[in-house]
Amino acid sequence: MDGPSPAMDPTSVDSLPGEAAQPGEAVLPAERVAFPAEGPRSSLVRPVRSAVAPTGAVAGSFGRLAVPRETSSGPAAGAGTRLSGGVTRGPVGRSGQAGRTVPAGTAAVMERRLEVRGDPGLILGPHQHGGHDPTWQRAADGTIWRTCRTPDGPGTLRVTRRGGQAWGPGAAWLLESLPSLLGADDDISGFEVRHEVLQGYGVPRIGRTGRVFEALVPAVLEQKVVGREAWRAWRWLLRRYGTPAPGPAPEGMRVMPEPEVWRQIPAWDWHRAGAEAVRAQTIATAAWHADKLEAAADSASLDRLLRALPGIGVWTSAEVRQRCMGDPDAVSVGDFHLATIVGWALTGRKADDAEMMRLLEPYRGHRHRACLLVGLTGLRPPARGPRQSARDYRSF
Repeated sequence: MDGPSPAMDPTSVDSLPGEAAQPGEAVLPAERVAFPAEGPRSSLVRPVRSAVAPTGAVAGSFGRLAVPRETSSGPAAGAGTRLSGGVTRGPVGRSGQAGRTVPAGTAAVMERRLEVRGDPGLILGPHQHGGHDPTWQRAADGTIWRTCRTPDGPGTLRVTRRGGQAWGPGAAWLLESLPSLLGADDDISGFEVRHEVLQGYGVPRIGRTGRVFEALVPAVLEQKVVGREAWRAWRWLLRRYGTPAPGPAPEGMRVMPEPEVWRQIPAWDWHRAGAEAVRAQTIATAAWHADKLEAAADSASLDRLLRALPGIGVWTSAEVRQRCMGDPDAVSVGDFHLATIVGWALTGRKADDAEMMRLLEPYRGHRHRACLLVGLTGLRPPARGPRQSARDYRSF
C-alpha cells in the first residue's frame, strides 16, 4: 500500500479541486481518517461538531457538509430555502431516513471534508468490476468516481484524499457513510503478520458499502466464468437498465437499477448480456428478497440468508460480505485463482482450498485481510498455457 501522506493542518483545509469556497461558507476542521497501524476504532474518525452552525453549512457528525450548492442549471423549485451566496438549505437527517434527499433534476453538490492518508483507490478498488465498469471510474489525477443506489435514491460520489463530494437524492447518505466506505470502521486489532514474505506492506484496510444487493448482482455474474465474461454482462445490463449518474459524473456512468427492475428483465436481454439462465434466475430470485438481505444485522446473519437462496454458495456469500459488511474473515473459498496464489506466496508451491485454509489459520478473524496482503506482494505462480477464453452465450 502507499505510505501515509503528509499530515494536513485541519484548520486550514483547501477546497476540493475545482471547488471554490462559497460566500458565507465557513470551513470546519477536517475529519481525520488516518488509519493508524493499531488502536481503538474510535481513534480512526473524529467527528467535528460546532455549537453554532455556520451560514451555508450543516454542523454535526458530517465534519464539513456543505448544503446543496446551486450550479449553472439552478435548483429545482422547492429544493429548499434560498440563502445568500447562492446557497440552498436542504433537509438533512439520519442515514436511511427519508425526506432529506436532494430533488431529482438538480445539479446540487454536497461535500464532506476528510483527511485520507494513502490512496483511496486501494480501498475502493474491490468495488470495481472490470476496467470499464459504468459504476466506478478512476480519473488521471487519482480521483475516484462511484455511483450507488442508496436507501434515499441514486447518487454519485467523488472521492479524493481531501474528502468527498456527492450529487443526487442519495448524496447525504453517501457522505454520511463515506468514512465507513474508506475503512474507518475496520477494526484491525488482533491482526499480526506471521509470514516474513508479507512484512513491509502495511495493513490492508477494508471498507464497507452497506448495500447488499449492489454487491450481490456482480458477484453472481462472476460465478464460474472468467472475469471478462462477467464484466461484459455487467456493463451491458447497466447500460440497458441503469439510470444516468447524477451530477457531473464522467460520461457513460450509470446507477444500478432497483431490485424490482432486475426481477423484470426478460430472458432475451439476459441472453444478449451473455448471462445464462442459471445466473439470471439467481439474481431474479435474490431480488425478491432484497429488503430482507439489506436488513441483515451482521455478516453471520447475512451469510445465512444468502446461502439459503438457490444459486448462492460459500464463494458468492464471501464476495458480498467482503464488500457490503467489510468482513475481514470472509475468505472466497472456491475461487479459481485464490488458493493457488496464497499457496505460492506463503510456501512457494500451489495449494488447494483445504491447504489455503490451513495456511490462513494463524490469521483467523482476519483471513480475508491476509489474502489482500498476499495480493499486495504480487507473488503468483508463472503462467503455463493460454488463458481461458470468455464464452459468448449470445452465439448459442
